[in-house]
Amino acid sequence: MLIARCYSAAMTLRQPICQPIRHLPRLWLVSDARNDRMLAAALAAMPRGSGLIYRHYHLAPTQRRARFARLARMARARGHAVVLAGGMAQARAWRADGAYGPPALLARGAGGLRLITAHGFREIRQARAARADAILLSPVFASHSHPGGKVLGPLRFRLLAAQAQAPVIALGGINAARARRLGADRWAAIDGLAPKNPQPIVDGDSPPGA
Repeated sequence: MLIARCYSAAMTLRQPICQPIRHLPRLWLVSDARNDRMLAAALAAMPRGSGLIYRHYHLAPTQRRARFARLARMARARGHAVVLAGGMAQARAWRADGAYGPPALLARGAGGLRLITAHGFREIRQARAARADAILLSPVFASHSHPGGKVLGPLRFRLLAAQAQAPVIALGGINAARARRLGADRWAAIDGLAPKNPQPIVDGDSPPGA
């Protein structure tokens, strides 16, 4: 699978910015306010060629972009893909490898890696129509992000994934052990990728305003 990274000329006639992503990563770290201080350690611990989905909705726009730039440098030093939560135009402006969000947000825009969120079959159809390179199907299990919320569970997840007609990334209460039991080829997590023994934060790695 060859996917445009940073809007490569392989997909458009524009000047290429980065090299193509030749394989969709199997493992994705999702950023959040609660895992910010362990992100550097988590990025270093993941296998080379994994991915970072940068959200950090809690930061003001200037701080959010500055934090993105620092984490993107760390991620790319490990050969990881970097995807921004937002529209395709914003992802291009920030020189991300692609964008993450719901079908309506990513249905338009320039070429690039599209990671589209879905919670049921209707959204899966919409994700396909929006040219999803992969569908993040959630929540599989209960998680800190949605405590007490309705979950898909293993059976419904597998039924929906079988109809996706696109690579599926399991999200929601996932860790390595659960991914194996689920039979998920690709998965993403906020807490499930936290290092067991995180290293201390080094200078320049703390979030803005911390």
